[in-house]
Amino acid sequence: MDSWPMMSSPWPALTITGSYLYFVLIFGPWYMKYRQAYNLKYTIIFYNLGQVVYNVSMLIVVLSSFYLDDDIIIQKKKLHQAAWCFMFIKFIDLLDTVFFVLRKKQSHITVLHVYHHTCMAVGTWAFVKYTEGQQCVLIGVINSAVHAVMYGYYLLSALGPQVQKYLWWKKYITKLQMGQFIVIMGYLLRMLLYDNNLPKIVIIGLFTNTGVFLALFYDFYCKSYFKPTKQVVKFSN
Repeated sequence: MDSWPMMSSPWPALTITGSYLYFVLIFGPWYMKYRQAYNLKYTIIFYNLGQVVYNVSMLIVVLSSFYLDDDIIIQKKKLHQAAWCFMFIKFIDLLDTVFFVLRKKQSHITVLHVYHHTCMAVGTWAFVKYTEGQQCVLIGVINSAVHAVMYGYYLLSALGPQVQKYLWWKKYITKLQMGQFIVIMGYLLRMLLYDNNLPKIVIIGLFTNTGVFLALFYDFYCKSYFKPTKQVVKFSN
């Protein structure tokens, strides 16, 4: 895959990720400080729709390759293509944060958000570049399915208040994300215990980072949906 776009050296991936961090953490907030927030409604609708179509398409390609392709060479080629597409969409995902900056939604740019997007972009690139890990196809399938649902929610939410009032299932998106991390950690643990062609240090790294994701998402869930009750202090005469 070295001849494929972005795969010949680490510099394209590192340049994109470095530029992303500089924009969302330094330049973007400075640039927007005295400017009105941009109205990106239709851009975001198109973006979310594209995300849903892209992730669903990857699912169809990967799952169909297992059921329809008897030729192992063709199947392997399709999985390589799907792996590259999965890596590429993780760099497209960085636009989530760019949109937050341009819309002056600075409160949305949390450690969880930036860390998650950065790790997924760089980590997925490194995995696709340096490993031969067909066993991790299941992880990509789970993640793409979750992202299809997540961006489907964002697409509906972007349509406006007339649709948002029916979106009662927001917190279940976070539960779904946490659920995927638990399943992935279980799968990685199984890989660690049995022989496979991935170095154990890679599996341990993936397991540890997924655990960090789970902890950060759980912290976000608790802060977002478990508001502390205010104590009422009564004074007597």
